[in-house]
Amino acid sequence: MTKNRYNIDWVVLPLLGGLAMIGIWALWSSLPGTNLPSPLKTWEASKLYILEPFAKRGELDQGILRFTWYSLVLVAKGYLLAIVIGTPLGLLLGISAMFTKSFDPIIQILRPVSPLAWLPLGLVLFQKSEPAALFTIAVCSMWPTVLNTAVGVRSVPQDYLNVARVLKLSQTKTLFKVLIPATMPYMFTGFRLSLGIAWLVIVAAEMLTGVPGVGGFLWQEYNSLIYEHIILCILTIGFVGFILDRLMSLVESRFKTI
Repeated sequence: MTKNRYNIDWVVLPLLGGLAMIGIWALWSSLPGTNLPSPLKTWEASKLYILEPFAKRGELDQGILRFTWYSLVLVAKGYLLAIVIGTPLGLLLGISAMFTKSFDPIIQILRPVSPLAWLPLGLVLFQKSEPAALFTIAVCSMWPTVLNTAVGVRSVPQDYLNVARVLKLSQTKTLFKVLIPATMPYMFTGFRLSLGIAWLVIVAAEMLTGVPGVGGFLWQEYNSLIYEHIILCILTIGFVGFILDRLMSLVESRFKTI
């Protein structure tokens, strides 16, 4: 790819797309009867949170990056829990037909349940907001890891398993030397999807529990009818989600080259 082509694809076109969206936003905000604040008004109302991103003036009056940090820490904990639970579960589903027949229907029933349904159950089980949020993030985000890992195990070529039998590898060595390396591309696809869902769930969890974070701040500003800050939170959630996806993509590509 030439330098000019790179600049067009990765700088000029995204910039034009962003300007078009801002134009649509400005036009919509100018319509009579709308409560949508304009881009300029949003900047004026939100610049303190952006220019002082780590300031702490109160529990729910902090810089936007401080709120983001709180959310990321909670997401990291819930996401790691999802990976720790989801990966072995996916391996079992891929390896054991009996396990699949026993638990796949249950997984298919639980998988579509909304985080708005899981969070009240978490509050009943744990009686505290943070464990309930971790429970909700883990349960909602682990399913892509479970399903992609299972598909990966089932897609391992039979020749690989035949070679393992010829070499008389134990089941443990076959798992770690054959199945997991061959399944890794599928697993990383699941990890990437799970991370995106974990970031989505944190907003709902914080909104319902009222803990400090991007979601908690968004809900507070909605109740205060400060619509400019709602847009600030939406843009922050989108940018952070995009960055997380790009980082996971880099990790995935780096791992594939090892």
